[in-house]
Amino acid sequence: MDNTTPHDPNASDEASGNPRRISRKGLLKAAIVASAAPLLAGGGVALARDAASSDGGALLAPTPQCDDGDDTTPPQMEGPYFKPNSPRRTSLVTSGTPGVPLTVSGYVFGRACRPISGALLDFWQADTNGSYDMAQYAFRGHQFTGADGAFSLTTIVPGLYPGRTRHIHVKAQAPGGRILTTQLYFPGEPRNNTDALFDPELLMNVRSVGNGRQGTFDFVLDVAQTPGPSDPPTDPPGGTWVPGTSYSAGDRVTYGGVAYRCRQAHRSMTGWEPPNVPALWERG
Repeated sequence: MDNTTPHDPNASDEASGNPRRISRKGLLKAAIVASAAPLLAGGGVALARDAASSDGGALLAPTPQCDDGDDTTPPQMEGPYFKPNSPRRTSLVTSGTPGVPLTVSGYVFGRACRPISGALLDFWQADTNGSYDMAQYAFRGHQFTGADGAFSLTTIVPGLYPGRTRHIHVKAQAPGGRILTTQLYFPGEPRNNTDALFDPELLMNVRSVGNGRQGTFDFVLDVAQTPGPSDPPTDPPGGTWVPGTSYSAGDRVTYGGVAYRCRQAHRSMTGWEPPNVPALWERG
């Protein structure tokens, strides 16, 4: 880590938590981005960990959630290719960098599902040929989250090398907190089934856009927080989804025998049934 940052470079890695069901994190994130998030082709807000992946629409397992104060993003080994003192930058490429363009974005939350401002994220990865630059700092860089806990990285899809599936390394640290060392993975990769380190809880949601790809992932760090008075309730009253109804973030409904929770306030309409709009409704 960069010694000019306010973070402790000697902090230890976080311990892993157990994965739980989707909960308030998605609702809070929806509230953060509702006024400014880009729209998908179907009209929904493009949120990290949307239910359907880009390769065949398969459902992704939910990432660990911050619903009751003890679930954090799982750690993984650092590996042999980490280098400290990476440059501060949000783009690891130039216009002539070979490879499939990739952006990775999302949010960093604490255990109470509140965004963490100024969190340090240090990324490193292989180039398109599967090689790591150990002489300089190609495909290495660190950045800090904004006031809303958001981050964005511009890079390429990393290449493959023997024994591993595609992945991106990252160290994440709240100001003054412990370091989480982990890795991010791509859905639909054949080597996911043979890589001994692969963890489905660390899958990004990835979609193809033009000649590149966009990945999203939210980190939950082991940081104690006090929920704010405006946080949506975790167990709102239920009912059957009905078009023409005004729903608030946190409302719970059933549709087709499946329970859903509202991510952001809206007035329902035909065609916006919960399974059709993951930006507005999540299972649970």
